[in-house]
Amino acid sequence: MDNSNTQIANSLYGQCIADFELRAAESNSTEPAELTALREKAFQQFKITGFPSTRVEDWKYTNLAPFLKESFITDAGSEGVSLRDEVLDQAAIPGLDAYRIVLVNGQYSPDLSDKIAEEGVYVFPMSAAVSRPAFKKHFGQYTDLAKTHFAAVNTALFRDGLFIEVKNNIVVEKPLHVIHVTAADDHTFLQPRHLMVVGISAGISVIESFVTTNEQAAVFINNVSEVFVAENAQVQHYYIQTGRELDRYVHHTEVFQQSNSIYNNYKASFPGASLLRNNLHIALDGENVESHLYGLYLTGGRQLVDNHTVVDHRKPHCQSNELYKGVLKDESTGVFNGKVFVREDAQKTNAFQQNNNLMLSRKAVIDSKPQLEIFADDVKCSHGSTVGQFNAEALFYLKSRGIGEEKAKALLIHAFAYDVTEKIPIPEVQAHINHLIEEGLK
Repeated sequence: MDNSNTQIANSLYGQCIADFELRAAESNSTEPAELTALREKAFQQFKITGFPSTRVEDWKYTNLAPFLKESFITDAGSEGVSLRDEVLDQAAIPGLDAYRIVLVNGQYSPDLSDKIAEEGVYVFPMSAAVSRPAFKKHFGQYTDLAKTHFAAVNTALFRDGLFIEVKNNIVVEKPLHVIHVTAADDHTFLQPRHLMVVGISAGISVIESFVTTNEQAAVFINNVSEVFVAENAQVQHYYIQTGRELDRYVHHTEVFQQSNSIYNNYKASFPGASLLRNNLHIALDGENVESHLYGLYLTGGRQLVDNHTVVDHRKPHCQSNELYKGVLKDESTGVFNGKVFVREDAQKTNAFQQNNNLMLSRKAVIDSKPQLEIFADDVKCSHGSTVGQFNAEALFYLKSRGIGEEKAKALLIHAFAYDVTEKIPIPEVQAHINHLIEEGLK
């Protein structure tokens, strides 16, 4: 373990080690032997690596120490938690017709969730899915535990989460709106784990939102999701990230695509949570695969938003398109590190990657690092990054037409974000994100 951060090493690291050893000693678990073995493997890996410090290349711009200094409880559950309607209303998307799925402290709540009335669609708590064939086939198969510190500790210690399975040839008519609610009286470290398996020629849209009920307790969420997209399947996956200053999130999403599949990821992050770290890894493991990644981050205060993406082209005739845009104000910090790998067999690859940033404050900081590693010779690939301020001529033009300066700046910000927001295919979600942009600029 890297001991450069002794506070983390002596507190949460030791707490996680003790939790695992206590659970192993007391266990009369009915978990499958394969899952128990995977937990042990992940635990041994975490014992070696611990939590990442800034000495780790992928974490060089993100110092975790300020976000892990509290003494956290690690066993918060949903028992006895009562939620008022206004809590869930915080995550509501006006006009959206969707199935509502609610998780409280990482545990699926059937009482607060809608029943899905469509055949071939299954939603379970992870703890109830471990015996299902799809779980046994796909869980833990796509994450490199040696390279993903938080995924390792999550694999070792997760208690519950959400399992979604869509059978072959089933296209879910309405989106699933998954609302993650954290309700804890004390500083809490949660590790939910999710798995989505989408069958051959199936399709689904999933929107994820996040709410915290306690204004006084610090919350650190280590959230890991695995998504399997079978041949000819299509997945639209949205993250809408809002929160409070005491919220800290690390989201790790691992996607595995087979031939002729499409996976689109839309990520919108707004002022609030002091730390948002998003890891998105996509493996294009079949021919004629498409992946589209659209990100928008509006940062404020002293917030840190860190987006790390990996797009791994493994087979020929695939296409990836990645566009992330940032609007940074106050003393906030943004990080974008996007890696595109084109393997030797991945001929005829088209890969595009772009990161653009608009700085609203001299005290805001952006670290942008797009990367391409190409091992094939018949490809079309490009990447780029820009950092700038308001276009003075455009601002002058709007003001000369009688538009006030603040309104003019808001119009220019919406225009800047439009390249991302226009890609959102659900009108109600697009309108909601535009509203959150307006709120975030206040």
